[in-house]
Amino acid sequence: MAAPPARARADYDYLIKLLLIGDSGVGKSCLLLRFSDGSFTTSFITTIGIDFKIRTIELDGKRIKLQIWDTAGQERFRTITTAYYRGAMGILLVYDVTDESSFNNIRNWIRNIEQHASDNVNKILVGNKADMDESKRAVPTSKGQALADEYGIKFFETVSDACWLWLLVELEMLNTENKLSCRVQKLT
Repeated sequence: MAAPPARARADYDYLIKLLLIGDSGVGKSCLLLRFSDGSFTTSFITTIGIDFKIRTIELDGKRIKLQIWDTAGQERFRTITTAYYRGAMGILLVYDVTDESSFNNIRNWIRNIEQHASDNVNKILVGNKADMDESKRAVPTSKGQALADEYGIKFFETVSDACWLWLLVELEMLNTENKLSCRVQKLT
C-alpha cells in the first residue's frame, strides 16, 4: 500500500479569522458579500446561524488568507455564534447609524466578546449605512467615536457598497507582522 501523499504546501503564509457581529439587519451580510465577491445587494436576507467567506490578500509580500465569519444577530442564535468567537483574531462590531438600538446593543456584544473571545482579540467598531439621508441618522459620528474611545478600539463609518472599508480593515488588522505574530497561524 502506498504511503499517503505529503501535505501540499498551502497557498498562503498566514491564516486570519475575522468575525462580523452585531444586531440583525445592520448590514453585516452586505459587508461580507461586498468584501468577498465585490458585489452589493439592497435586499435583506437574514443569516441563519453563521456564514463565512474566504479571501486571500497580499501584504508586504505575504499571502494572507482571511476567513470572515458573518454571525446571526438574533438572540435565538447566540449560543451557536458565540462558539465562533474562540480563535478569532479580529472582531468587527457593526451597528446601523439609522438604528439607535443597534448602537446601544454594542455594549452587550462587547460583553459577549469579553466572555467568549481571547483577551487580545482586535476589535473595530463599524457604523454602517453612513450614506443614508442625514434626517434618518439616529447615531451621530461623534457618539460612535466616543464609544470606541471608551473601549480603546478603532472606529470607522462606512456604507455596505463601499470597498474602501475593507482596505482600512485589512491595513488596520494586518499593518505589522509583530502586532499579530502571536495570533496568526504561520505556515512553515
